[in-house]
Amino acid sequence: MTPSRVLLFVTALAVGSCWPLHVAAQGAARAPQVEDDPDLDLNPLQPDFVVITMPTTLRLPKYKSSFRVTHRFGRPLGAGDFGNLVEDLFGLDSGAQIGLEYRFGLMRGTQAGFHRTSDRTIEFFAQHDLMQERDGRPVSLAVIGTVDGTNNFRDRYTPALGVTLSRQIQGVGAVYVQPIWVNNSNPLPSERADNDDSFLLGVGTRLRVRPTVYLVAEFIPRVAGYDPGANQAAFGVEKRAGGHSFQLAFSNGFGTTMGQIARGGTANDDWYLGFHISRKFF
Repeated sequence: MTPSRVLLFVTALAVGSCWPLHVAAQGAARAPQVEDDPDLDLNPLQPDFVVITMPTTLRLPKYKSSFRVTHRFGRPLGAGDFGNLVEDLFGLDSGAQIGLEYRFGLMRGTQAGFHRTSDRTIEFFAQHDLMQERDGRPVSLAVIGTVDGTNNFRDRYTPALGVTLSRQIQGVGAVYVQPIWVNNSNPLPSERADNDDSFLLGVGTRLRVRPTVYLVAEFIPRVAGYDPGANQAAFGVEKRAGGHSFQLAFSNGFGTTMGQIARGGTANDDWYLGFHISRKFF
Protein backbone atom coordinates (compact mmCIF):
# COMPACT_ATOMS: atom_id res chain seq x y z
CA MET A 1 0.00 0.00 0.00
CA THR A 2 1.38 3.35 -1.03
CA PRO A 3 1.89 6.13 1.52
CA SER A 4 -0.91 8.16 -0.05
CA ARG A 5 -3.34 5.27 0.31
CA VAL A 6 -2.25 4.73 3.94
CA LEU A 7 -2.90 8.39 4.68
CA LEU A 8 -6.33 8.22 3.00
CA PHE A 9 -7.22 5.08 5.00
CA VAL A 10 -6.20 6.62 8.36
CA THR A 11 -8.13 9.81 7.59
CA ALA A 12 -11.28 7.85 6.71
CA LEU A 13 -10.95 5.74 9.88
CA ALA A 14 -10.60 8.85 12.07
CA VAL A 15 -13.60 10.56 10.50
CA GLY A 16 -15.68 7.40 10.77
CA SER A 17 -14.87 6.90 14.45
CA CYS A 18 -15.75 10.50 15.29
CA TRP A 19 -19.01 10.55 13.31
CA PRO A 20 -21.10 8.48 15.79
CA LEU A 21 -19.91 10.70 18.65
CA HIS A 22 -20.85 13.80 16.68
CA VAL A 23 -24.30 12.39 15.88
CA ALA A 24 -24.83 11.32 19.50
CA ALA A 25 -23.85 14.76 20.74
CA GLN A 26 -26.31 16.40 18.34
CA GLY A 27 -29.03 13.96 19.44
CA ALA A 28 -28.38 14.72 23.10
CA ALA A 29 -28.55 18.42 22.39
CA ARG A 30 -31.90 18.01 20.61
CA ALA A 31 -33.36 15.64 23.28
CA PRO A 32 -36.06 17.34 25.40
CA GLN A 33 -35.09 18.02 28.98
CA VAL A 34 -37.21 16.05 31.46
CA GLU A 35 -38.74 18.42 34.00
CA ASP A 36 -38.21 17.46 37.61
CA ASP A 37 -41.60 16.80 39.24
CA PRO A 38 -41.49 17.64 42.97
CA ASP A 39 -44.73 15.65 43.43
CA LEU A 40 -42.63 12.49 43.01
CA ASP A 41 -40.47 13.35 46.03
CA LEU A 42 -41.29 11.76 49.37
CA ASN A 43 -42.70 14.16 51.95
CA PRO A 44 -41.75 12.55 55.28
CA LEU A 45 -44.14 14.83 57.21
CA GLN A 46 -47.10 14.02 54.96
CA PRO A 47 -46.58 10.54 53.51
CA ASP A 48 -50.18 9.63 52.61
CA PHE A 49 -53.30 11.06 51.00
CA VAL A 50 -55.47 10.70 54.12
CA VAL A 51 -54.96 11.09 57.86
CA ILE A 52 -57.31 8.22 58.80
CA THR A 53 -60.42 9.16 56.82
CA MET A 54 -59.77 12.91 56.30
CA PRO A 55 -58.05 13.89 53.02
CA THR A 56 -54.64 15.54 53.26
CA THR A 57 -53.12 18.05 50.84
CA LEU A 58 -50.54 15.59 49.47
CA ARG A 59 -50.43 15.85 45.67
CA LEU A 60 -50.59 12.74 43.51
CA PRO A 61 -48.14 13.01 40.58
CA LYS A 62 -49.55 13.21 37.08
CA TYR A 63 -50.51 9.80 35.66
CA LYS A 64 -49.52 8.03 38.89
CA SER A 65 -51.88 6.15 41.18
CA SER A 66 -52.49 4.84 44.68
CA PHE A 67 -54.56 2.01 46.17
CA ARG A 68 -55.95 1.75 49.71
CA VAL A 69 -57.79 -0.84 51.82
CA THR A 70 -59.79 0.18 54.91
CA HIS A 71 -60.96 -2.39 57.45
CA ARG A 72 -63.09 -1.86 60.59
CA PHE A 73 -64.01 -4.82 62.79
CA GLY A 74 -67.60 -4.81 64.04
CA ARG A 75 -67.14 -5.75 67.71
CA PRO A 76 -67.02 -2.83 70.18
CA LEU A 77 -63.88 -3.18 72.27
CA GLY A 78 -65.82 -2.26 75.42
CA ALA A 79 -68.46 -4.97 75.06
CA GLY A 80 -68.23 -7.66 77.77
CA ASP A 81 -65.27 -8.09 80.08
CA PHE A 82 -61.58 -8.36 79.22
CA GLY A 83 -61.81 -12.15 79.05
CA ASN A 84 -64.53 -11.92 76.40
CA LEU A 85 -62.41 -9.45 74.48
CA VAL A 86 -59.41 -11.81 74.53
CA GLU A 87 -61.61 -14.75 73.48
CA ASP A 88 -62.74 -12.70 70.49
CA LEU A 89 -59.10 -11.79 69.75
CA PHE A 90 -59.80 -8.10 70.36
CA GLY A 91 -62.58 -8.10 67.78
CA LEU A 92 -60.73 -9.89 65.00
CA ASP A 93 -63.24 -12.78 65.14
CA SER A 94 -66.12 -10.46 64.27
CA GLY A 95 -67.32 -9.28 60.89
CA ALA A 96 -65.92 -6.11 59.39
CA GLN A 97 -66.71 -3.25 57.06
CA ILE A 98 -64.12 -3.15 54.30
CA GLY A 99 -63.37 -0.38 51.84
CA LEU A 100 -61.37 -0.42 48.60
CA GLU A 101 -60.06 2.84 47.16
CA TYR A 102 -58.19 3.77 44.01
CA ARG A 103 -57.01 7.27 43.02
CA PHE A 104 -55.28 8.55 39.89
CA GLY A 105 -53.39 11.75 39.05
CA LEU A 106 -55.32 13.31 36.16
CA MET A 107 -52.96 16.28 35.79
CA ARG A 108 -50.51 18.32 37.87
CA GLY A 109 -52.28 19.07 41.15
CA THR A 110 -55.52 17.21 40.30
CA GLN A 111 -56.46 13.72 41.43
CA ALA A 112 -59.66 11.69 41.30
CA GLY A 113 -60.80 8.25 42.37
CA PHE A 114 -63.43 6.05 43.92
CA HIS A 115 -63.99 4.31 47.25
CA ARG A 116 -66.34 1.33 47.73
CA THR A 117 -67.32 -0.10 51.10
CA SER A 118 -68.72 -3.55 51.82
CA ASP A 119 -72.16 -2.13 52.63
CA ARG A 120 -72.35 -1.33 48.89
CA THR A 121 -71.73 2.38 49.18
CA ILE A 122 -69.63 3.85 46.36
CA GLU A 123 -68.02 7.27 46.57
CA PHE A 124 -66.46 9.18 43.68
CA PHE A 125 -64.13 12.01 44.62
CA ALA A 126 -61.87 14.65 43.09
CA GLN A 127 -59.32 16.97 44.65
CA HIS A 128 -57.53 19.97 43.16
CA ASP A 129 -54.52 21.68 44.71
CA LEU A 130 -54.69 25.47 45.04
CA MET A 131 -51.44 26.25 46.88
CA GLN A 132 -48.50 24.50 48.51
CA GLU A 133 -46.28 25.42 51.46
CA ARG A 134 -43.22 24.44 49.46
CA ASP A 135 -43.95 27.45 47.20
CA GLY A 136 -43.48 29.80 50.14
CA ARG A 137 -47.16 29.92 51.15
CA PRO A 138 -48.16 29.78 54.85
CA VAL A 139 -50.42 26.74 54.31
CA SER A 140 -51.29 24.14 51.70
CA LEU A 141 -54.86 24.33 50.39
CA ALA A 142 -56.92 21.96 48.26
CA VAL A 143 -60.58 21.93 47.21
CA ILE A 144 -62.49 18.64 47.46
CA GLY A 145 -65.68 17.38 45.84
CA THR A 146 -67.30 13.99 46.48
CA VAL A 147 -70.54 12.16 45.83
CA ASP A 148 -71.49 8.79 47.26
CA GLY A 149 -74.46 6.56 46.60
CA THR A 150 -75.84 3.51 48.37
CA ASN A 151 -76.79 0.19 46.75
CA ASN A 152 -73.81 0.34 44.39
CA PHE A 153 -74.48 3.98 43.48
CA ARG A 154 -78.12 3.41 42.61
CA ASP A 155 -79.81 5.01 45.65
CA ARG A 156 -79.41 7.84 48.14
CA TYR A 157 -76.87 10.16 46.54
CA THR A 158 -74.90 12.37 48.94
CA PRO A 159 -72.70 15.07 47.40
CA ALA A 160 -70.16 17.05 49.43
CA LEU A 161 -67.95 20.06 48.81
CA GLY A 162 -65.20 21.54 50.96
CA VAL A 163 -61.54 22.36 51.39
CA THR A 164 -58.56 20.90 53.23
CA LEU A 165 -55.89 23.12 54.78
CA SER A 166 -52.63 21.82 56.18
CA ARG A 167 -49.64 23.26 57.96
CA GLN A 168 -46.40 21.36 58.43
CA ILE A 169 -44.35 21.68 61.58
CA GLN A 170 -40.76 20.96 60.65
CA GLY A 171 -39.39 17.89 62.39
CA VAL A 172 -42.73 17.21 64.09
CA GLY A 173 -45.53 16.52 61.60
CA ALA A 174 -48.57 18.23 60.12
CA VAL A 175 -51.96 19.53 61.25
CA TYR A 176 -55.15 19.67 59.17
CA VAL A 177 -58.45 21.53 59.13
CA GLN A 178 -61.30 20.49 56.84
CA PRO A 179 -64.54 22.46 56.58
CA ILE A 180 -66.96 20.56 54.35
CA TRP A 181 -70.65 20.75 53.46
CA VAL A 182 -72.51 17.46 52.93
CA ASN A 183 -75.88 17.49 51.18
CA ASN A 184 -78.61 14.87 51.60
CA SER A 185 -76.92 13.41 54.66
CA ASN A 186 -80.22 12.51 56.35
CA PRO A 187 -81.18 8.95 55.35
CA LEU A 188 -84.83 9.40 56.47
CA PRO A 189 -86.94 10.75 53.58
CA SER A 190 -89.71 11.93 55.92
CA GLU A 191 -87.29 14.38 57.57
CA ARG A 192 -85.58 15.65 54.44
CA ALA A 193 -87.40 18.95 54.18
CA ASP A 194 -86.51 19.98 57.73
CA ASN A 195 -82.93 18.85 58.14
CA ASP A 196 -81.10 17.39 55.18
CA ASP A 197 -77.56 18.82 55.20
CA SER A 198 -74.57 18.61 57.52
CA PHE A 199 -71.64 20.97 57.92
CA LEU A 200 -68.47 19.25 59.17
CA LEU A 201 -65.33 20.83 60.57
CA GLY A 202 -62.73 18.11 60.73
CA VAL A 203 -59.40 18.51 62.49
CA GLY A 204 -56.52 16.06 62.31
CA THR A 205 -52.81 15.59 62.86
CA ARG A 206 -49.94 13.31 61.91
CA LEU A 207 -46.97 13.35 64.30
CA ARG A 208 -43.66 11.81 63.29
CA VAL A 209 -42.23 9.94 66.28
CA ARG A 210 -39.64 7.89 64.37
CA PRO A 211 -38.24 8.27 60.83
CA THR A 212 -40.98 5.99 59.46
CA VAL A 213 -43.46 5.82 62.37
CA TYR A 214 -46.31 8.27 63.01
CA LEU A 215 -49.12 8.89 65.45
CA VAL A 216 -52.35 9.91 63.69
CA ALA A 217 -55.61 11.31 65.04
CA GLU A 218 -58.71 13.08 63.74
CA PHE A 219 -62.00 14.43 65.04
CA ILE A 220 -64.84 15.34 62.66
CA PRO A 221 -67.68 17.13 64.47
CA ARG A 222 -70.92 18.19 62.74
CA VAL A 223 -71.18 21.86 63.70
CA ALA A 224 -74.50 22.49 61.92
CA GLY A 225 -77.35 20.60 60.30
CA TYR A 226 -78.17 16.92 60.58
CA ASP A 227 -76.02 15.39 63.34
CA PRO A 228 -77.26 12.04 64.70
CA GLY A 229 -75.22 9.76 66.91
CA ALA A 230 -71.67 10.60 67.93
CA ASN A 231 -69.21 12.81 66.13
CA GLN A 232 -66.75 10.47 64.47
CA ALA A 233 -63.23 10.32 65.91
CA ALA A 234 -60.25 8.07 65.33
CA PHE A 235 -56.64 7.65 66.38
CA GLY A 236 -53.87 5.19 65.63
CA VAL A 237 -50.28 4.46 64.75
CA GLU A 238 -48.84 4.35 61.23
CA LYS A 239 -45.77 2.68 59.76
CA ARG A 240 -44.32 3.67 56.39
CA ALA A 241 -42.24 1.19 54.39
CA GLY A 242 -41.22 2.44 50.97
CA GLY A 243 -44.39 3.04 48.98
CA HIS A 244 -46.52 1.23 51.58
CA SER A 245 -48.23 2.66 54.66
CA PHE A 246 -49.89 0.55 57.35
CA GLN A 247 -52.19 1.97 60.03
CA LEU A 248 -53.55 0.32 63.15
CA ALA A 249 -56.51 2.50 64.10
CA PHE A 250 -59.29 2.82 66.67
CA SER A 251 -62.53 4.60 65.80
CA ASN A 252 -66.00 5.14 67.26
CA GLY A 253 -67.62 4.62 63.85
CA PHE A 254 -67.35 2.84 60.53
CA GLY A 255 -67.63 5.80 58.15
CA THR A 256 -65.01 6.19 55.43
CA THR A 257 -67.05 8.17 52.85
CA MET A 258 -68.23 11.74 53.43
CA GLY A 259 -71.87 10.68 53.60
CA GLN A 260 -71.11 7.98 56.17
CA ILE A 261 -69.02 10.35 58.28
CA ALA A 262 -71.81 12.95 58.23
CA ARG A 263 -74.18 10.34 59.69
CA GLY A 264 -71.88 9.93 62.68
CA GLY A 265 -70.31 7.22 64.77
CA THR A 266 -72.26 4.64 66.76
CA ALA A 267 -71.58 6.04 70.27
CA ASN A 268 -68.93 7.97 72.17
CA ASP A 269 -68.03 4.93 74.28
CA ASP A 270 -68.02 2.36 71.43
CA TRP A 271 -64.58 1.94 69.91
CA TYR A 272 -63.65 -0.45 67.13
CA LEU A 273 -60.31 -1.86 66.03
CA GLY A 274 -59.34 -1.49 62.40
CA PHE A 275 -56.44 -1.26 60.00
CA HIS A 276 -55.68 0.54 56.74
CA ILE A 277 -53.12 -0.36 54.09
CA SER A 278 -52.13 1.96 51.24
CA ARG A 279 -49.74 1.57 48.32
CA LYS A 280 -48.36 4.26 46.05
CA PHE A 281 -47.50 3.29 42.49
CA PHE A 282 -44.64 5.70 41.88
